[in-house]
This record gives sequence, C-alpha cells and structure tokens, in this order.
Amino acid sequence: MGAQDGPTLITSVQRALRLLEAVSAHANGAPAKQLARETGLPLATAYHLLRTLVHDGYVRKLDDGGFVLGDKLNSLHAAGSGRTQTLLSRVRPALAALRDELSAAAYLTFYEEGEIRVAEIVDGPRTPRVDLWVGFEDAGHATALGKSVLRELDDEARQDYLSRHHLAALTPRTITSAPELLRRIAAPPLAPAVTDLEEYTLGTVCVAVPVHRGSTLGSLGVSLPVERQDRLEEIRERLLTVASRVTRSLSLTI
Repeated sequence: MGAQDGPTLITSVQRALRLLEAVSAHANGAPAKQLARETGLPLATAYHLLRTLVHDGYVRKLDDGGFVLGDKLNSLHAAGSGRTQTLLSRVRPALAALRDELSAAAYLTFYEEGEIRVAEIVDGPRTPRVDLWVGFEDAGHATALGKSVLRELDDEARQDYLSRHHLAALTPRTITSAPELLRRIAAPPLAPAVTDLEEYTLGTVCVAVPVHRGSTLGSLGVSLPVERQDRLEEIRERLLTVASRVTRSLSLTI
C-alpha cells in the first residue's frame, strides 16, 4: 500500500503524546534523558517537547529535574465521564498484568452507538502498541478486536455495521469480501477467540476475545510480532481467563 493512501500524521504530536505516556509511567518523576531513551527520541527533541508541555501545563518539572504529569491533564481527566473512568480504573491492573505476562500490548474495546471504539490501551517501551494508522472505527473488519465484536453481534446489528463501513484493503492479507469475512468469523479456528494475521499491519498479529460491560459488548486483545504467531493458542487461554475477570469488574454497580 502506497504511503499516499494513509492518513496525514503530525509527527511532533505523536512524539509529544509518547512523551506524556512515558511521563505517566513514573509517579515520582523521570529525567529528560530517561524519557528520551524510553521513547526513542533524540535528547534535544525530548527537551524541546518537554519544555512546551511544561509551558502549557501538561507536564510539571520537579526541583530535582524530573518530570511528572501536570495539572492540565488532571482537569481534562475530570472533565471526562467519571463513571467510565471509574470502570476502566478497575480493569487497568488486569490489562497491565496481561501485558507483562504475555509481553504484548493489551487493548480493550466497546461497541457503542454502532461503532467499535478503543476504550483502553496498556502498552510500554518494551511492548509497544500497534501503530493505529487507521482508526478502529474504520477497521473493524481487519482487527481481531473488531472481528471479535462483529462475531458476537446479532445478525441485524452485524449487517448494519457492514453496510456502513467499507472493507478497505489495509494490507495484502485484509479480508475485503463481506461474505468471506462472515464465513471466517462464524467459525474461527481458536473460537471464541478471533485473530488478525497481519490484516491490519504487516508484521503484527493479534488475538481477541469477547467481554461485556453490562449489556454493552466489547473485546479484549493483545498484539504481538508475527514471529510469535505460534503462541496464539496459549495466549487465547490466558485471554479467556482475564476476559472473565474483566467482565465481572465492569459489571459491578458503582
């Protein structure tokens, strides 16, 4: 797929967000050199971005030279849905444990208002997330997370989703035929788990299983290099166990 077919990405924004993620992983602060190393950024670039983030209140510089998240992010967090954040806070430890155990980034999605939306991603410097070069809302057919949701929907909801979304060829392995997609998700080899074998991004495979938040359908999954594809069955078993725990946590009344 040619570079011209992808979305326009602002590299400086991506770098700033990566820095924020790295800063958030250090409750007691981390120096610029460490943050640059963890994000793979040149030190000078990290310094410039951190200075901007400090100026705008998204990051705060400590007296010892370390950087922590600033008050601006706290206000943004408070402006979000308190209930949703409370629910997600219950399952983040489970996702983090899954990431650490499987050495793979962990993802949680929900089917809301007719769209498949990412609710949480737990990754790290050694377990990077897949490059979300196409939004999940437009790539349900090409991701294990999306296909897991589609598999669990009733026929009417599934057909409604497919009627509103073009099955774009994101890689040479992407399934672009609706009948073929339906055939494959009806009886996946690792059922109830569903896989994405380089269908969203070449070099990356994913596996996902269903979860529920009350009556809301969702999916839990992980992404890993294609070289680890032989571990998918083992990973499936672990995902099913964690998915049951996540569903229970999400179903508790606040």
